[in-house]
Amino acid sequence: MKEVAPLRYDVIFKKAFSVPEIFTAFVHDFLDIELEIDTVEKDKVYDPPIGNVAAKFDLYAEDKKNRIIVDMQHVRFPEHYHRFLHYHCAALLEQVVYSKDYRPNLKVFTLVILTSGDKHKKDITITDFDPKDLEGNPIGEIDHKIIHICPKYLNRKLTPRQYQEWMEAIEDSLDGQVDESKYTHPEIQHVFDLIEKNKVTPQERAKMFDEYSMEDVKQENIQKIKDDAKEEGLKEAEQKARAEKEESVRRLLSLGTLTEEQIAQTMGLSLERVNSLK
Repeated sequence: MKEVAPLRYDVIFKKAFSVPEIFTAFVHDFLDIELEIDTVEKDKVYDPPIGNVAAKFDLYAEDKKNRIIVDMQHVRFPEHYHRFLHYHCAALLEQVVYSKDYRPNLKVFTLVILTSGDKHKKDITITDFDPKDLEGNPIGEIDHKIIHICPKYLNRKLTPRQYQEWMEAIEDSLDGQVDESKYTHPEIQHVFDLIEKNKVTPQERAKMFDEYSMEDVKQENIQKIKDDAKEEGLKEAEQKARAEKEESVRRLLSLGTLTEEQIAQTMGLSLERVNSLK
């Protein structure tokens, strides 16, 4: 067993996957693309930003020879499907220099690794931009796609075999220990060497601590939002029940078959409240 820093941390994820050999091996297994790159950029932004929201790419590599851009993201947000769709489209729009030609010079692929899981509990989901006919057959016009990868929901029977070792390795790291003997992929062994616990620098530990603290704050905020929503829902339910009860009192008053005292006793209201509803 080897003690490692979990790949859920931004600083650790980028430390490992910003290595060109690891990045290209991962891309090859998930996209079947042979990238030719020398560097992987961290936290890339477009200046000026595309649109009103600035997109920031965790890991970004551009292969101009093969005309490909690959963006790798791993941070989970409540709206991550929409967020990373926006980022993906920003990478497309950044290439469109002339309005007379809307075809981007480079193909764009976005890989989103969700180390915290996802509410849909799917191992792999794909947003494919290629038009399809009514029978679901693609026409081969547009290559761009987004792949969401959730290692937590790896399925030994259904998840494509070339994805499995990567997904298992990422999930395996989250408890801080990995059994490196289970893995045959040389780049995965390289990942484990890079994130080995005793190789984490003091600066990286400080960033991990900051991320851990931020995650605690975020979870507290999420819980507060849930609690507030629950409280608001109870208030709305109480208001609705009160309104329905008062409407029932008005109907009984209009019938004239019961006295105000009888209605008050039946409906659990004060006599003064019943009289006010006449």
